[in-house]
Amino acid sequence: MIARGIMLGPDQPVILHLLDIEPAAESLNGVKMELVDAAFPLLKGVVATTDVVEACKGVNVAVMVGGFPRKEGMERKDVMSKNVSIYKAQASALEKYAAEDCKVLVVANPANTNALILKEFAPSIPEKNITCLTRLDHNRALGQISERLKEHVSDVKNAIIWGNHSSTQYPDVNHATVTTSGGEKPVRKLVADDQWLNTEFITTVQQRGAAIIKARKLSSALSAASAACDHIRDWVLGTPKGTWVSMGVYSDGSYGIQPGLIYSFPVTCEKGQWSIVQGLKIDEFSRAKMDATAKELIDEKSLAYSCLD
Repeated sequence: MIARGIMLGPDQPVILHLLDIEPAAESLNGVKMELVDAAFPLLKGVVATTDVVEACKGVNVAVMVGGFPRKEGMERKDVMSKNVSIYKAQASALEKYAAEDCKVLVVANPANTNALILKEFAPSIPEKNITCLTRLDHNRALGQISERLKEHVSDVKNAIIWGNHSSTQYPDVNHATVTTSGGEKPVRKLVADDQWLNTEFITTVQQRGAAIIKARKLSSALSAASAACDHIRDWVLGTPKGTWVSMGVYSDGSYGIQPGLIYSFPVTCEKGQWSIVQGLKIDEFSRAKMDATAKELIDEKSLAYSCLD
């Protein structure tokens, strides 16, 4: 997708830096061979390496998909301590070797907290340049509304994912609209089933990743890659007028969310910068959901910091 111009636009040449661990070096080289064989017009070079310094040298965009997955019998703290050490090392390399304007997207879970650790150990990368992926959840929410209303997904917009990329996230459609033949209509009005929107819709989006693992025996691949491209494309090239998207970004205290967390907010992007959408009305139901996911992030943050000691 990146080599085809889906992430950075159809006219932007790219050089891909691919990093993997030593045991995967041979398979990584196979990926490089395939990229060469595909003869992508925009692909100007491929660096396939197991050396984090070589991988980070001069990069403008870093998509961090590597992380340690939770395995059977593992406690959250075990997973967290492994990921803390991975992201501490990656952060130091980006800090020293990436381009000054490097934009970072963390995909690997726990994504919000991995991004926070990366921010701590890469102090010279501006906090506005470190984000995590909640666009997959955002796209899932749009997809569920589209299926329910039998409307095309491109006509549904402005759903919001608040909080953590976990099962506590809050998919909110209170401000979402659908473009119909009769103009833009609120999603709540069109669905006309608050019970579904406040229960089943929310849990379906929250647990979609688990449902895909159950069906495929593997975690989301295509949809996650597509969402990462969407996230970077909108960040770099801007969001369409009147449309916002969800990004895990560094909280500035907006909507009463504790500053210093990486929390998913609705954002608009322009000229390579994101801004949190302000002034949205939050009802009591939403407030409780937003605070619950913030609390989980506060707990994760203290767990991550305890792994550093």
